[in-house]
Amino acid sequence: MTALNRPVNFAEAGVREHSEKLLDGFRPSFEFEPVGPLPESEFVDRLRRIRREAVVAGHDVILVHADSIGSYKVSNSYLRYICDWAREGVLVIPTDEDRPLTLFSIFSSSVLLPPAGEPVLVEDIWQVGTWGRETYNRPGKAMDKVVEAVGAFLEKEGLSVAQIGVIGDATSSGYWSGLKTRLPKSSFVPSHAIVERMQKVRSQKEQAVVRAAAQLASIGIEAAHHVTRPGVTDFEIYAAFTYAQMSRGGETGDGYQIGINRYGTHCGKPYGHVVRAGDLINLYISAVIYQGYTAQIARMIAVGDITEKQEEVLQMCTDGVQKAAGLIRPGALVSEIANASFEPYISRGYLASADSRQMPYNWAAADDGKPRLVPRKHVVDEDWERQGRKLMHVYPATHGPHNPNVGHSVSMGKMIPYNIQSNNHDQLEEGMTFVLHSQWLEPEVAGCNVGDCYLVTPDGAENLSHHTPLAVHRIKA
Repeated sequence: MTALNRPVNFAEAGVREHSEKLLDGFRPSFEFEPVGPLPESEFVDRLRRIRREAVVAGHDVILVHADSIGSYKVSNSYLRYICDWAREGVLVIPTDEDRPLTLFSIFSSSVLLPPAGEPVLVEDIWQVGTWGRETYNRPGKAMDKVVEAVGAFLEKEGLSVAQIGVIGDATSSGYWSGLKTRLPKSSFVPSHAIVERMQKVRSQKEQAVVRAAAQLASIGIEAAHHVTRPGVTDFEIYAAFTYAQMSRGGETGDGYQIGINRYGTHCGKPYGHVVRAGDLINLYISAVIYQGYTAQIARMIAVGDITEKQEEVLQMCTDGVQKAAGLIRPGALVSEIANASFEPYISRGYLASADSRQMPYNWAAADDGKPRLVPRKHVVDEDWERQGRKLMHVYPATHGPHNPNVGHSVSMGKMIPYNIQSNNHDQLEEGMTFVLHSQWLEPEVAGCNVGDCYLVTPDGAENLSHHTPLAVHRIKA
């Protein structure tokens, strides 16, 4: 076995023999404040609002679907938002208030038994079962069985000829098509906007959950700061962050990215990079999940000396977040917040305009709308090459922010967000939660991604991620 194709040996790479001890002595700078699950009253209010909209739209019943997408995850958060069911299924919501909710699950082995998982306000749960010749030795398809079960239930309830509102996503199309065939005299009306409209402003109870999620993210970042030093791997930094937040109630360890290289980082997952002098580390916490809700923040770590250009980009992005945050208040236009964030870019000559349609961004196609060729070049990465692979393209293909906005709403996973960008002229309202993350990446030169999570308050804003400084964290090398 050659040196290039043998498995990476982290002891050879200078990693500490007992990496589990890296968190020894770690204590967060503040105490996490758990808030627990949302009370049933919160779901009662949501159901009342959903049924009211159903009445206005003329729906007799609403069907809500989420599917399994593997690894015990679901394709959307609609069921969790409506009845706190974290798994897949089809929820039947009769518009009439005197009729109970009914859930059709479990139709995949991906569904875990409670806890957690007891749905709120649901009277009956029907287990449809798992089907398939190879896995279960039972002929049939789960989707067909679910369609048959839901269709038969609607017929029994006198809803075989009805206006049916449907809430789901791309994975739902087969179910809706099957039900249209099963109930040909019924009409099916896409109704996901009912729930999406409810995502703009967070209730007091929801605000507390998002605040707790932001605390978990901040504790994770402090843990990452604690363990980061030359010789430590990105695996260990990621693990330290994960342990710190999940041991306090975080639901998952894969809702964030870490990027390390000497040019300025982009989003990624750990792959065995060993921290060295001159590295820039991006902790892009795109989703720490607590009680179903996410918080998002981003931080940078510089290891030893970095270039003047890199220092300028780090300061520019930090200034961008602070400029935008200073304008947050009820009544302010979202576009005003976005445009202010790009003023430091324009004043330094990095951008000509804050217009999201005009500015370059990392993943943009060519100016004429045609595909942009990712430059082919051998980019030396000794940690990747030690594992027998080579990086043969320059990512990203062009310079600019990661996206032509400075942030977006913070909610539950897969809910459609509103963006903080130049063409959004909505007014901010008390109770809105969103992230402001200023980003810039010039391939093989410099990069940064920093951001905070904000709650709009009656007279301004609360920085939910204030426990860790926005400015770059410095590690001696």
